[in-house]
Amino acid sequence: MNQVIIDDTTLRDGEQSAGVAFNADEKIAIARALSELGVQELEIGIPSMGDEEREVMRAIVDLKLPSRLLAWCRLCDTDLKAAYLTKVEMVDLSLPISDLMLKHKLNRDRNWALQEVERLVTEARLLGLEVCLGCEDASRADIEFIVQVAEVAQRAGIRRLRFADTVGIMEPFSMLDRFRFLKARLDLELEVHAHDDFGLATANTLAAVVGGATHINTTVNGLGERAGNAALEECVLALKNLYGIDTGVNTQGIPAISALVEQASGRTVAWQKSVVGAGVFTHEAGIHVDGLLKYRGNYEGLNPDELGRSHCLVLGKHSGAHMVKSSYNNLGIELSDQQAQILLGCIRAFSTQAKRSPEPQELQDFYRQLTETQASELVTGGMA
Repeated sequence: MNQVIIDDTTLRDGEQSAGVAFNADEKIAIARALSELGVQELEIGIPSMGDEEREVMRAIVDLKLPSRLLAWCRLCDTDLKAAYLTKVEMVDLSLPISDLMLKHKLNRDRNWALQEVERLVTEARLLGLEVCLGCEDASRADIEFIVQVAEVAQRAGIRRLRFADTVGIMEPFSMLDRFRFLKARLDLELEVHAHDDFGLATANTLAAVVGGATHINTTVNGLGERAGNAALEECVLALKNLYGIDTGVNTQGIPAISALVEQASGRTVAWQKSVVGAGVFTHEAGIHVDGLLKYRGNYEGLNPDELGRSHCLVLGKHSGAHMVKSSYNNLGIELSDQQAQILLGCIRAFSTQAKRSPEPQELQDFYRQLTETQASELVTGGMA
């Protein structure tokens, strides 16, 4: 378990996020950027959406990127034919696999599912397409039926099985067990597709990898349906730093692709969003700042250097005298211990009222007021 392949679905499931719509230039730019980042597989769209979608998909194919390109399809003839027209080399044929969805979404049964899997996978292979069988709602399906479907599909020629936690109800311990079970029963590539409804998409993805997943679905910034998907940046950095697993992704390029998708999607990345948020390497608390100034490793779990970023130390309500002195030193002002304590009080009062850190000019104003007050007190004291 030293390598995992990312099958990024920003251009498919990411764009399915309500209100998100990439134009052609944005889709092409995102595809190119992801490939340049080192992402080995890209799910680039849904061919059945129409001619415009297929045209953009063909334009991405014509870029001849080093990444494998996939199209997402329902398990039906019309979708498969539409995918073939895009010239992608691989399709994800998606089938509701739970009894709940088979009944209430398709009004079908297990026998129908088995027959259609065999028929459509065979047809896809005759068209020269590699096939990933997507098991929609796998988290609510009978695991033995998943194995049965997978065995039928494997005989028809699939190379991969996708386990989709479509409604985001899995938790890491159950996900680990499911993938260990599938790994023991099947000789196939195994892919995990996790949703973040309970904030567990990344954790579930990591658990699936530990259990035997060879491929993971991700989206940049965790974009996607409802609460989103497993975030590319979180999965890449966690696999690398916590498990020593390589995804082939150049982490230095993650901030740029994050910004690109943020702009194209219109979905602002939260200030405290893990890995790519503006504030994730920002420190104010006095005890943390003091520790960082003494030795970075004291309060550094994720090294910002991996992302071409750096720690940012700010003044605020929770700062200590050490940070006050350091900030004023940067302005060419050396403070006494007494002055640092007085100015710390000014800074805390300002931050509480203004809800932000003071700017350099404001720090200089605080210092000027302090020195004027001290000078006045000296004069007054001398006259007395």
